[in-house]
Amino acid sequence: MVACVLVREGRETPRAVQTFGTTTAELLDLQTWLTGHRVTHVAMESTASYWKPVFNLLESSFTTWLVNPAPIKAVPGRKTDVKDAEWIADLLQHGLLKPSFIPDRGQRELRELTRYRKSLIEERAREVNRIQKVLEGANIKLGSVVSDVLGKSGTRMLEALAAGTTDPVELAALADERLRATPEELQRALQGLMGAHQQFLLRQQLHHLAALDRQVADLDAEVETRCAPFDTARALLESLPGVGRRTAETILAEVGSTVRPFRSPAALAKWVGLAPGNHESAGKRLSGRTIPGNRSLRAALVEAAQAAGRTKATYLGAQYRRAARTKGAKRAAVIVAHSLVVDVWYILTRQQPYADLGVDYFDRRDQEQVRRQAVKRLEGLGYHVTLTAAS
Repeated sequence: MVACVLVREGRETPRAVQTFGTTTAELLDLQTWLTGHRVTHVAMESTASYWKPVFNLLESSFTTWLVNPAPIKAVPGRKTDVKDAEWIADLLQHGLLKPSFIPDRGQRELRELTRYRKSLIEERAREVNRIQKVLEGANIKLGSVVSDVLGKSGTRMLEALAAGTTDPVELAALADERLRATPEELQRALQGLMGAHQQFLLRQQLHHLAALDRQVADLDAEVETRCAPFDTARALLESLPGVGRRTAETILAEVGSTVRPFRSPAALAKWVGLAPGNHESAGKRLSGRTIPGNRSLRAALVEAAQAAGRTKATYLGAQYRRAARTKGAKRAAVIVAHSLVVDVWYILTRQQPYADLGVDYFDRRDQEQVRRQAVKRLEGLGYHVTLTAAS
């Protein structure tokens, strides 16, 4: 790692450049070197996760900025580590850098917990797909008659299959009486070619699934403990349609219990990556594709938007259905996710729960347009329409 120090002395700005290793002892030498030069502000380029050890040691002694490398690229063909360090120091000295939002250490640790939990949940979903593939290879069509193969009834049947039970009648008898599939349908679906090879694979996969469930439960408990001081903020966030406990915990881990670092809802939406992009040339708007941002929070909010879109009596559900008609389901989810991130900003700023605008908000807002469209459709069907205002 190359460090460059600029010290202004009158009209002169002498430079000191030195290379350091990245072990803790060598980073402490860097800290001592910077202190010896009476440095007050440090700017460093964000590179994968390699910035974390440096930031951990410097944040307590200096005003430390982590900077996005994209807007500070040097002139092509003149890139070396030394020139990069000098260029970043020059930009910092002239106030041309914009620091990234880096929360305190406690929140960074909470982020690691929620992100790791998400990766385990995704791994669990992949393991469920692998189980389904093994069942298909053994001519077991349980997924065709049971909506959740890993539900209570499905799990009992899979454990029996892994233990060596192959009789369809005996396997179907393990189903819960509330299961929609009839015993005859289950027996036909469970009649297959389950050999020793498939049984071995199924046992390994069920063990892996159980281990993942235990890990996720442990992470849930740890996140619950870490989020205990923010119970009020979490409850406010859970008032949003589509936002459950885990999504609220993800929001708190990524943004924090306040939104002070973000001056407006638009700034928060831009940081998350849910703000529309601007790409205009020669008077033509070429693309409105959203810009890159916080991938973890963006994914959580889009997932929450899809859940909100399925609600029947909410403004967000109406907004989703209205957008999906012309833009498609995926773009509609991003539009609703943008509304969610704006709501998050106002909820955490005002410390008030979500107030729904109502499922008929768009009809109330565009009454004249709704009237014209309704009349036009009726006239297109051959009717003469006369409208009279209700008393």
